[in-house]
Amino acid sequence: AELLFQVLTEREEKNSVAIASNEGFAGWTKTFTDPRLCAAIVDRLTFGGNIIETGTDSYRLASTRSGNASR
Repeated sequence: AELLFQVLTEREEKNSVAIASNEGFAGWTKTFTDPRLCAAIVDRLTFGGNIIETGTDSYRLASTRSGNASR
């Protein structure tokens, strides 16, 4: 999380950043366990940015959860 925050800080207002996630921002604390750092990362990503929500669930995740994933 600290490395990602550092990269985002260095790229701020200089370069574009694209992030794709199957998890909404509310669920990011599962990955970034420090709530303050997680909030700072989300803040950096969303300030002046465009958020595109597809409104769809991952079919891969649904398949894995149902036990039907082919290996």
